[in-house]
Amino acid sequence: MQDRPDIAELLEAVAAFLREQVVQATEGQVAFHARVAANTLDIARREVQLGPRAQASELARLHALLGTGAPTDLAEANRLLCTRIATGELDAATPGLIDHLRQTTRDKLAIDQPGYAAGTKKKD
Repeated sequence: MQDRPDIAELLEAVAAFLREQVVQATEGQVAFHARVAANTLDIARREVQLGPRAQASELARLHALLGTGAPTDLAEANRLLCTRIATGELDAATPGLIDHLRQTTRDKLAIDQPGYAAGTKKKD
């Protein structure tokens, strides 16, 4: 989409509506499901905003670890990384491996549970 509101703004607006209108006007299971839906929209918004850069960085780190001929598809590169770890070709002593795994985890947490990485939990 080229015009405003962009997809992140749309997702944020719907999540706000659910939290500010639906949750406040309902109770029990409906209120709970509205909170779950709002949280899901927040994850989708962060995926749109942060996902492409995180995936590009992850793939670049994987190429550095796996060397020339590494797959250009992120899922395939991750499968190859797992295979090389399972066979012992790569281990904790491999330069860059632990840093890659930590950064990948931080990037995923920034999308899924941003408060977790900061040591706090976001309250609805």
